[in-house]
This record gives sequence, C-alpha cells and structure tokens, in this order.
Amino acid sequence: MADLLSDEEISDRLPAGWDREDDEIVRSYDFDAYLDASGFLAAAAGVAEDAWHHPEMTISWGEVEVRLTTHDAGGITDNDIDMAERLNGIYE
Repeated sequence: MADLLSDEEISDRLPAGWDREDDEIVRSYDFDAYLDASGFLAAAAGVAEDAWHHPEMTISWGEVEVRLTTHDAGGITDNDIDMAERLNGIYE
C-alpha cells in the first residue's frame, strides 16, 4: 500500500492546474468541443489502465473533470501525483 503524502508534500508537488479538495486532487480540462473532450477521456482511460490507477472522470460539453485519490491508503499518495502529471502530459 502506498503511503499518504503530508499536506506540505501535496502542496509542494501538486502539478499545474490541479487543486486539492479534502482527500482528492482535482482538475478540469477544457476543450473546444465534446469530441475533443471525449478523445482526451479515452486517452486518459488508457493511461489510467496502464498505471492500474483509476480516477473518477466526468465528461460534459467541452470539459473533463478528473478526481484522483488512493482509496486503499485513504487519501493522496505518490500514485495520484504521478497520474496527475501523466494526464497533464497528454493534455498538452
């Protein structure tokens, strides 16, 4: 099981565009169209499956909201920070 990060570690390592909400880190990715958002969601799902770390993702017109937490650990771990960085990488 992964170790929880301290509040300071989370603040120091939180990737660009991400915010902390309680025991999750959250980001909304914006797109010009629903199909663009759908494409990102599909790519994000592939990255998540590869990492065996499955975020909560919600799609709407032009937006995908992603929420990350490590349920087994009960909060935010290195796995969440790493996944957030990987998702940022496919968005750019």
